[in-house]
Amino acid sequence: VLARATGEILPRAGRIDHPRFMAFVPASPVWPAILADWLATGFNIFQGTWLGGGGPSQIELVVLEWFREWLGMPEGAGGLFTSGGSAANLTAAVAAREKVADRGPITAFRAYVSDQAHSSVGRALRIAGIASDQVRAIPVDEGLRMRPDLLRDAIAGDRDAGLVPGLVVGNGGATNTGIVDPLEALGAAARDAEAWFHVDAAYGGFAILAPEGPELLAGIGEADSVTLDPHKWLFQPYEAGCLLVRDPADLERAFRVSAEYLQDTELGLEHVNFGDRGVQLSRSFRALKVWMTLQVHGRAALARAVEEALRLADHAADRIRTTPDLELLAEPSLSVVCFQAHPPGGGDGEALDAFNQAIQDRIVAEGTAMISSTRIHGRFALRLCILNHRTRQDDVDAVLDRILEVAREGGSGPPSAPDGARTGSP
Repeated sequence: VLARATGEILPRAGRIDHPRFMAFVPASPVWPAILADWLATGFNIFQGTWLGGGGPSQIELVVLEWFREWLGMPEGAGGLFTSGGSAANLTAAVAAREKVADRGPITAFRAYVSDQAHSSVGRALRIAGIASDQVRAIPVDEGLRMRPDLLRDAIAGDRDAGLVPGLVVGNGGATNTGIVDPLEALGAAARDAEAWFHVDAAYGGFAILAPEGPELLAGIGEADSVTLDPHKWLFQPYEAGCLLVRDPADLERAFRVSAEYLQDTELGLEHVNFGDRGVQLSRSFRALKVWMTLQVHGRAALARAVEEALRLADHAADRIRTTPDLELLAEPSLSVVCFQAHPPGGGDGEALDAFNQAIQDRIVAEGTAMISSTRIHGRFALRLCILNHRTRQDDVDAVLDRILEVAREGGSGPPSAPDGARTGSP
């Protein structure tokens, strides 16, 4: 059975921890975190209540406190670990809904997002009972950042109509392009409207560790809640999401449900029952892997890895800017680079989109790298997302070199395995 699992099942999945996996948002777990997951699974930790896992719960509080300090959120802020960013965004949406519940019926609730918001935000609002016509899509500027002036206009119009501005969602590193919204201005608009300000920083939040991080993410510490995904840029295995909130009591008001069979778990305010802060009562010990990673490697090593990913993205963008056959479609933000290749004879519109689609298909099929695509201002874009702590400049250059070769060949043709390809089977 073990041979079948390792030989027939597990190889048939994306190698998202490979140095040349630059699609979507990669994950590249470090060894102490993998070992921690084995321990937490083997010890079969139940961490829904302090009674069920006092030591593990204390470690979760410790790790959450580290995150709070990194982001600059006020003392007393806290939260919980979740399965990922989707669960964290859902938890935030429900908490926001409950926070303003006394200001009007749920049908009057209004949420404000940009068209660059992650798909999980819309899903979270739907699950929380917020209909699509209650969600305002705020236009973005040329840099794909939500416009605070238009946010204020939308809020003012809704308030004049007797509606309840309940939630503003800013991007702390959008998955599509890596952009960071003007968080300080969005937060000020939300506070003036007495709305909950949530920052979805699942991808980009741990850029705060890099020297330029506090400037890139300015204003994130003023949020009412922040989504983080340690299984992305903190190099943890799945699953490891996190939600931090300014006041953890807001979570308990939204999620805590009493039951007679849980009366033994009420040990006092200093003993946190994490099952009261979210949708899961049965929950695993996710914080152990982050704690062990930091105990072994330290914050400085993680910061260097994040800084290197930012440098590699800048390097890729610089090469694209200075290469005649390549075009940068958006200024890189964090570690996402979006661009197009141009055919030898030129082209535009749907033909250029199809040309780049063919290049992507070729690069993936021949095993050079795993890259993904998106659309920037309606144009098909090749997209690189660089997060892996084992990705080197040689990897980035090899991918760009091969894209250029394929483009100059006309973009089509049978896939081949070029020198240096490293994707292969495990």
